[in-house]
Amino acid sequence: MLRVIFGEKGAGKTKRIIDEANALLKTAKGNIVYIDDDNSHTREIHYSIRFIDASEYNIDSPNMFLGFIRGVAAQDFDLESLYIDGFLKIVRSDLDDLEYFFKAVEKFSVKFNITVTISINSKGETPAFLEPYLV
Repeated sequence: MLRVIFGEKGAGKTKRIIDEANALLKTAKGNIVYIDDDNSHTREIHYSIRFIDASEYNIDSPNMFLGFIRGVAAQDFDLESLYIDGFLKIVRSDLDDLEYFFKAVEKFSVKFNITVTISINSKGETPAFLEPYLV
């Protein structure tokens, strides 16, 4: 399942996904991974959640990031949930050009039974292709 938390900077998206990830530990049967665009939230994430600072991997495109998250899942057959914060900073692309990316992530998440939650900062309106994923 793909979930998107969309809104302006300062709206509480990061706090929300950090709280969700930490709370999920109580009921999770598999592993949880939290990917961020930097390491500024490392101490807020419970130590049982695998934290990945994407800036350390020189990701420079949506396709490269898609391969990256597939690789994360490939090395962890017990992956249950994947949280992604700072999405647009990681992929370095315009949101309006990423419909294919979200369709690919949705297909990936269904195939491997992984819940993927992506936080997106934006001042503009929500693109229509994101509507089905908004939470």
